[in-house]
Amino acid sequence: MRKEIKIALTAIVAVVLLYVGISFLKGINVFTSTNSYYVKFTNIAGLTVSTPVMANGYAVGIVRDIHYDYVKNGYVLVGVELNQNMRVPKGSVAELETSMMGGVTMHIVPGPNPIEVLQRGDTLMGGMHRGAMEQASEMLPKVAQMLPKVDSIMANVNRLTGDSALVSMVHNLALITANMQQATQQLSQLMAHDIPRLVQNVDTLTHNLSTITSDLAQSDLKSTMTTLQATLNNADTLTGQLNALTLDLHQRLVSEDNSLGLLLNNRNLYDNLNNTVGSADSLLRDMKSRPGRYIHFSVFGKKDK
Repeated sequence: MRKEIKIALTAIVAVVLLYVGISFLKGINVFTSTNSYYVKFTNIAGLTVSTPVMANGYAVGIVRDIHYDYVKNGYVLVGVELNQNMRVPKGSVAELETSMMGGVTMHIVPGPNPIEVLQRGDTLMGGMHRGAMEQASEMLPKVAQMLPKVDSIMANVNRLTGDSALVSMVHNLALITANMQQATQQLSQLMAHDIPRLVQNVDTLTHNLSTITSDLAQSDLKSTMTTLQATLNNADTLTGQLNALTLDLHQRLVSEDNSLGLLLNNRNLYDNLNNTVGSADSLLRDMKSRPGRYIHFSVFGKKDK
């Protein structure tokens, strides 16, 4: 009886060792507690059992099993075993990344809220990681569509670069650049020499203005203003006197109660004077033309007529 018991115990130990060995070969540590989750994929891209499960570049578990969901066609359900201390926040997703050598790795992308976590046996949504290769493969059709346009653009560029107008424009740009460099040098010289001198002159002018202002502030401005006001008052008085004198003279000129007024305003007197002047002028003319009628000279004495 003991022999059968030994054989049975040996068989049990062998089965346990075989299970542990197979689990070890699969990457499953049977002596460590784990949490089981499920990930739903539409395409597992060659994912296999015992594939490591990564989180932030660190291995936190393995793929335990893979099953096709016959109830919901088009989905593959992947069971994963994660370390007991691994907490998966709600909203986390699993992404499959394909390496250059063809291997597939699963990455857990944690959700935004680390407080609310999934329970054991919950299901995550999975998808493909959009790496450089996937993005490049998606861009290839667009690149193929762009190639004819690129050829047309290159032809236009070649035609443009061969145009003589472009060469002339480049030459003009070189001349403009040289002129700008010369202007920059002149501006630098101006800033280095003339501007400091101008600033110094402005400082001197400001100092002089400050000195003049100080002198004006210290002078007896009130007495000066009083003298100026008295001068203005005297000028006003003199102007009034001149106005009165002018008015009096005007009244005397237009009035006939004085000799000057009569002389200026009496028409008869003017006519008489005019006639007298005319007669005197005629008399002078006659005396010049015939002086003998008015003056008589006799050597032997006056003869009686």
